[in-house]
Amino acid sequence: MLKNIRNLDYVILLCEEIQTMKTFYHEIMGFQIYRGDEEWVEMKTGATLLTIRKRGRPYDGAKLPNSASVQLAFRVAPAEVEACYKELLIKQVEIIDPPRDMDYGHRTLFFRDPEGNILEIYADI
Repeated sequence: MLKNIRNLDYVILLCEEIQTMKTFYHEIMGFQIYRGDEEWVEMKTGATLLTIRKRGRPYDGAKLPNSASVQLAFRVAPAEVEACYKELLIKQVEIIDPPRDMDYGHRTLFFRDPEGNILEIYADI
């Protein structure tokens, strides 16, 4: 039955400081809050929900210091990569790698969320 899986419905991003992450993804990234509470927040990102959840369940494990837990990639139109970059600079988001064309056919930029996860905005070129 596993072969019947057809799409990714939601991603759960484990975090230490849920309010800080909620503020970043809602106010900085502009994602609409779908539902949530003090320990769980779902935000719409196209057809997929990005969910942030406070770390603390026995099977979560500890976040390693100075390491990302995940890399998330968000697709935009080619002309929008530079505009996103400028907006992130204005909002004082930590940029890892400014926009550039990659050998594999993407124009991409990399930056971090407040807990050090790697985020990418890219376009097919």
